[in-house]
Amino acid sequence: MQRSPAVYRPAWVGLIAGRRSDRKSPVELIATATSVFTRTPVAEASGLSTGRLGRWTDGVGAMRADRWTFAEYWREHNKQVLAQVAETGDPVWVVLGDSTAQGLGAPLPKGGYVGQTLRQLRERTGQRWQVLNLSVSGALIRDVLGSQLPAIPQAPALVTCGVGANDIFYSTPAKLFSDMRTLLAEVPGGTVLLDLPLPFGVWGIVGRMSVPYITRINRVIYELAAERNLPVAHVSANFIPPWPGKFSVDSFHPSQDGYRDWTRALLAAIPAPVPAA
Repeated sequence: MQRSPAVYRPAWVGLIAGRRSDRKSPVELIATATSVFTRTPVAEASGLSTGRLGRWTDGVGAMRADRWTFAEYWREHNKQVLAQVAETGDPVWVVLGDSTAQGLGAPLPKGGYVGQTLRQLRERTGQRWQVLNLSVSGALIRDVLGSQLPAIPQAPALVTCGVGANDIFYSTPAKLFSDMRTLLAEVPGGTVLLDLPLPFGVWGIVGRMSVPYITRINRVIYELAAERNLPVAHVSANFIPPWPGKFSVDSFHPSQDGYRDWTRALLAAIPAPVPAA
């Protein structure tokens, strides 16, 4: 199937936002700009640099450092899994997606929804499930199409895919919906899709303004998934208020407690019993 062309943006956008694995999330861009102000003498004199705003920008910086640590963890993990399953024949779960699939926001990589769901899968089935996590922080839909889908090994027992949040900032609506249609036409049969969380009561007016657009994206996911009879994990119906404790220090990624809601949504969508490899 012919790929839709990439969106080309001015060079300065790439310099500020980064590209591919170095791509900054929207909250990182805002925090970077804010941190410039919090370092000024005026901000220091007023206490902003050490107040809530300063702590938030520090949290975003810490989260950006975590993305490299988490990515290295999953790279080494994947190497071990590929070597192990070749000998044991354990069922393999392949994960496609962005920073949420990396577990960013949890204290450790396994604290995200992937690690939590893996434990539940093993308990539910009594099988020694292995996870191959192909996700990349900052990934767009077209990144999943271009690099993650081709890396899926032959005949995995389960594939899940959660992506699209970063495209809200980096892609035009036309590009986002075009890429989403292409992705949902190309994922393997039986792939479990994750919809996007709805930021009701989060991020003030920005969150409220984004809800209609995200709702529209989810509607497209549901419609396209229904055409191929693909299960959908309704993160939007599970990751809900009350919000305290459900977000990490960057107030953007879920915390380990927040990922518990994502895990519940995913487990409800995975067919039972899950087919063995």
